[in-house]
Amino acid sequence: MALEHAILVSLLEQPGSGYELARRFDRSIGRFWTATHQQIYRVLKRMEVDGWVTGQDVDQEGRPDKRSYSVAAPGRAALTTWLREPVQPETVRHELAVKIRGAAFDDAAGRAALIAEVEHYRADHKTTLHRYLTGEQRDFPDEATLGEGQRLQHVVLRGGIAYERMVLAWLDDVLDTLHGLGR
Repeated sequence: MALEHAILVSLLEQPGSGYELARRFDRSIGRFWTATHQQIYRVLKRMEVDGWVTGQDVDQEGRPDKRSYSVAAPGRAALTTWLREPVQPETVRHELAVKIRGAAFDDAAGRAALIAEVEHYRADHKTTLHRYLTGEQRDFPDEATLGEGQRLQHVVLRGGIAYERMVLAWLDDVLDTLHGLGR
């Protein structure tokens, strides 16, 4: 997937400025596709040149003007083409998993350092899970009242929640195993 597709989906959900898009990426889209603010602005400008999005200057009282973007017909056509293409399964590359396997060839001091690294990794995933659960309560309090788009957004979030729970369970297993070595 290209960043362009994630931007098109976001703008179809709600038109907005580059800053607003960057905030959406930080808050929700970033759960499954990350991009820096600079990348978003750069790609957005290219998409405007290519005719995929249109920009409109919006006056703001007491603040600099902003440029608000929406999806143009060529952008919608490009997204439709991409949506209908088959998705290839992602190749998993997990550096921490390789380190864990390599622990068999390290000494107790090395394993202690790995335990600290796994604990830090676990804390990051616990924070992410908490953020997802908080967002779910905030954005999807009543499944019965959600529209089609919101239900699709929610199912993606539920996938992220399930993934974080799976990673946390695996990391707990890793820590139990590492702590049990050498006993």
